[in-house]
Amino acid sequence: MTTWTPASMPDLTGKTAIVTGANSGIGLPTALELARHGARVVVAARSAGKGGAAVDLILREVPGAQAEYAHLDLADLASVREFAAGVDRVDLLINNAGIGLIPRQETKDGFELQFGTNHLGHFALTGLLLPLLLARPGARVVTVSSVAHTMGKIDFDDLGLERGYSRFSAYGRSKLANLLFMLELQRRAQRAGTGLISAASHPGTTATNIVKLGPLQPLLGVFFQSAEAGAHPSLYAATSPDIRGGEFVGPKCKILTPSERARSEEDARRLWDVSIELTGVRFEEIAYRPTSQP
Repeated sequence: MTTWTPASMPDLTGKTAIVTGANSGIGLPTALELARHGARVVVAARSAGKGGAAVDLILREVPGAQAEYAHLDLADLASVREFAAGVDRVDLLINNAGIGLIPRQETKDGFELQFGTNHLGHFALTGLLLPLLLARPGARVVTVSSVAHTMGKIDFDDLGLERGYSRFSAYGRSKLANLLFMLELQRRAQRAGTGLISAASHPGTTATNIVKLGPLQPLLGVFFQSAEAGAHPSLYAATSPDIRGGEFVGPKCKILTPSERARSEEDARRLWDVSIELTGVRFEEIAYRPTSQP
């Protein structure tokens, strides 16, 4: 079987793609390839300097491309709402930005930072953009998770991890939340009769800034794959006609099976409800409607 490459991507002219964290890591080559294939690309990032530099790089690599920067801080729900209010259309939402393996910190809204940024920020963003996504035929939401989700466990009685914090388990928990969200979004979108596709990707061990090796950081590229290769699963999930809702794409664009915890519909529904409570974003367009009883 021939390994999939971005050369296989379809023409995306007329489509608008939003890539969170597109200023660095796998987000930048993701945005670059989407632009190379004709999409209008929004580089959504915290830093105007880095985001603007990413746009400049895309325009140098793809003269005539449609690329723009927009400020988005996923650790600040007010910023998420402000960003979403400025979006006019979206066909592809790539929930790519992520932080990991850091000491315990909190978002501006008081959430544990890895969970708040990697899951709650993207949950709110997706919900706020949902009406625009549902208005576009063939719209997709791709959420970047990780095989590290297998290390995660969600304690609904201690979402702030105040009773014990490990940077590794906290990261795994946020990536588990990403998969629970992706699968629940697909179930709700399908139940509501929409054509929205929700999928997830695992980039593999990639040379990005999320991995910190201290003085050995220059060796990162020797042992890990490039960010360009790490972007392939996201690009495949976002554009391949073979993708089905609920699929989890891994390295070499192989379909992976999420862990048993990630496939728990009970935990997914509970996480969904808690996320609505914490963010105030309700996904009304695909909300479950109880059947009336005679």
